[in-house]
Amino acid sequence: MWKLLYNIGLILAAPVIVCVLLAKPRCRPGLAQRLGLEDGLSGLFGLSRRPDRPDRPEGPDRPDRLSEPDRPDRPIIWVHAVSLGEAVAAAPLVKALHGRHPEYRYIVTTVTETGREAVEQRLAGVAEHRYAPLDLPWVVAGMIDRLRPALYLFVETELWPNLLWTLRDRQVPVVLVNGRLSSRSFRRQDVGGIRALYRSVLQSISLCLMQSDRDRQRIVALGANPALAHTTGNIKFDQPLPDMSQESSLRRTFGLADQEQLILAGSTHPGEEELLVSAYGEIVKLHPAAVLMLAPRHIERVDRVEAMIREAGFTAQRKSRIGETAAGPRVIILDTRGELARAYREAVVAFVGGTLIPVGGHNLLEPAVWGTPVLFGPYTDHCAEVAALLDEAGGGRRVTGVEDLVRCVSEWLADQNARDTVGQAAKRVVLDNQGALQRSLELIESCLPPAPLVKRIS
Repeated sequence: MWKLLYNIGLILAAPVIVCVLLAKPRCRPGLAQRLGLEDGLSGLFGLSRRPDRPDRPEGPDRPDRLSEPDRPDRPIIWVHAVSLGEAVAAAPLVKALHGRHPEYRYIVTTVTETGREAVEQRLAGVAEHRYAPLDLPWVVAGMIDRLRPALYLFVETELWPNLLWTLRDRQVPVVLVNGRLSSRSFRRQDVGGIRALYRSVLQSISLCLMQSDRDRQRIVALGANPALAHTTGNIKFDQPLPDMSQESSLRRTFGLADQEQLILAGSTHPGEEELLVSAYGEIVKLHPAAVLMLAPRHIERVDRVEAMIREAGFTAQRKSRIGETAAGPRVIILDTRGELARAYREAVVAFVGGTLIPVGGHNLLEPAVWGTPVLFGPYTDHCAEVAALLDEAGGGRRVTGVEDLVRCVSEWLADQNARDTVGQAAKRVVLDNQGALQRSLELIESCLPPAPLVKRIS
């Protein structure tokens, strides 16, 4: 019954869903592929797999093209990572699986363009990219029939009913990796009929590998089999450091003078950026060498962020347009993709966004891995365990608003020894909590087909 009701509602809503996706420029790339129409509609209304890029090869050598999806000698492991954060988290897992099981072909799907870019940057030569299908029954069935995956992995509780039901019907093992359930998601799903729907979906999953005991308890409460739910930890702790072999410092590209101190606010949102700029206005009175950098979570908002900064009375500089070292108080906007993780290394103090407003927070480990002191606001539901670990270890601090932010940043800017102590504590939190990747790999391998069924490549 739930499957029928879900699909009736989905089909009725499908025209609205497609119109909404068409209306958003960042959702258009790959939409034809997501609808299962890539061969017939590629390029129509900007629905091509990606914007035209003359520097990228066409044809079978393109990294996201599936030239032979049904080759019998290379069974497929399909990994789904919604967007940038999930793709970054999944990359070491895919690399590790590829190293241990090169007999498989690896397909990684995402929903967003930033996710696609992360896959191509971090998994070149290891995995191919495709956009994930919309959860329409015929679209999902078509993609599964083309790929015929031996195993499906999905990152951080991206539950799509038709996809999971169809995989179950095709007897494809399904593993949830690095699973988490925020308080908001749990409350929304833990309601009468909705809970019955999710119970049906969760019973299609072969293993639930959850980040914390809290997440494990929540997914079991929603209907997952307790015997198949495991607490493995957060694989983001096992992220390797970004490659800095080609450059000793990003300071020159940021236009920073030697004496200037960079305050980097990453993955920021509307309403939060105004608070950060306001705080910077007070900080720079005490520390004139301080420079603020904002890295908006959604890069297409750069024009509005720049206008807001200028209205606040500060010089705004886009990183992509910095020609040489500037001077004086200013706000740099990180408007280029793929640089935030490395940029945290150059910061004296880092603030992680989505936490001063009720979004739930983003990756607190990206600055911590460099030994950079971490600040975050009161809204950390998406990263609650990491926030608690940093807070308890003295590697990070929770701020309640602008005044608290000004006080903490000013304290750390004035005292290098205090900064170093906090930064090293943050890095220690990362090192002490590694191991989730290995635990996840061992459980995932229990779901792989027996070796005789897979033809190894030499």
